[in-house]
Amino acid sequence: MYNLQALDGLQVLAVDDNTDSLELIQFILEMHNAQVTPVTCASQALQVITQVKPDILISDISMPLQDGYWLIRQVRNLTQELGNIPAIALTGHASDQERNLALQAGFSTHISKPLDPDVLLATVATFASNLQSKTASQQYRFYTKSAA
Repeated sequence: MYNLQALDGLQVLAVDDNTDSLELIQFILEMHNAQVTPVTCASQALQVITQVKPDILISDISMPLQDGYWLIRQVRNLTQELGNIPAIALTGHASDQERNLALQAGFSTHISKPLDPDVLLATVATFASNLQSKTASQQYRFYTKSAA
């Protein structure tokens, strides 16, 4: 089972040109106290990411103009803090080839549509737990260095 408490206060940037999908993502995550910033295109997401500094990025792949592949490549070229953000690709293309393309482009994982709320929650909660463990570890190292 996954730790849904890890979603408390988590900052999520969700990108999808389909407003119904975007609203579903937002609803599912906000039910578990995540803070979701929804945007409908990749270029807007790139602008918002530097302002919001989310903990996790969730992006559709197939969007008009700039797609999710374009977005993740741009994100991975940002500062180290933002460039290393865990990123989840959402797509209706569920083949192994599509999954590999998403991972090669820079996404951390791939979830196929139609969106299964339990899969979304499990994936986001796993990344959130890993982020919390990493932060706790960094704080511990800082504390031990400071105390020395």
